[in-house]
Amino acid sequence: MSSANIFFGETIGTAVLILLGGGVCAAVTLKSSKARDAGWLAIAFGWGFAVLSAVYISSSLSGAHLNPAVTIGIAVETGEWGKVPVYLAGQMLGAMIGAALVWVAYYGQFQAHLTDPELIAGLDADPEGPVTGKDAQPAPGGPVLGIFSTGPEIRVVWQNLATEIIGTMVLVLAVLTQGLTKGLALSGTGALMTALVVVSIGLSLGGPTGYAINPARDLGPRIVHALLPLPNKGGSDWGYAWIPVAGPLVGAVLAGGLYRLAFA
Repeated sequence: MSSANIFFGETIGTAVLILLGGGVCAAVTLKSSKARDAGWLAIAFGWGFAVLSAVYISSSLSGAHLNPAVTIGIAVETGEWGKVPVYLAGQMLGAMIGAALVWVAYYGQFQAHLTDPELIAGLDADPEGPVTGKDAQPAPGGPVLGIFSTGPEIRVVWQNLATEIIGTMVLVLAVLTQGLTKGLALSGTGALMTALVVVSIGLSLGGPTGYAINPARDLGPRIVHALLPLPNKGGSDWGYAWIPVAGPLVGAVLAGGLYRLAFA
């Protein structure tokens, strides 16, 4: 694959991934959305279908990594690092484009939600939201930050980091082991299997942190959240932002090493 194909494939595919994944978060979160309060099942399956769509669209151009953790995991497994920067650049650009498109698609809902007098009154009374649990700390993210990026329900740094590492290891191992089943990738079934693994991770491991399992998926939209002219949007929670980047990268390296140790 040429560097140009990789860059454009990853940009287009990751943009579709974030558009559809962030889109389901917006649909469930924002007032005046027909899917308001549809719940965690809708989010988990929405992200899974987002992965499925993005992989099918971009696989012929770039192999559809769509995730720096997948790219790093494959590089650890194969020892080929030459095209890694091109993959990462396309993924970050695509993630930012996808997040901006979510804002465009839900522009009216964002405005209605963030200018709602009830929401504004609640923010004025308690700008950081309720705090529950013995070890809980207030979440400094804004009222729509969860549409763009992830955040923990309870802030325990080692647990939040471990959750992202574990979830990413499952994802990257699932991607790497597809090649052990003859014809799986060629048949296109590999894309479906990856999508179902993402749904599974969301349902089983998504509760503590929102399962970023993808540094570009979290960092790119978080940057867009910081830049967009959204009224009353609150902060972008930069103090937490390193966890959904570092955790998946560590998980990817561990998954690549485990694959070489157990399967190669």
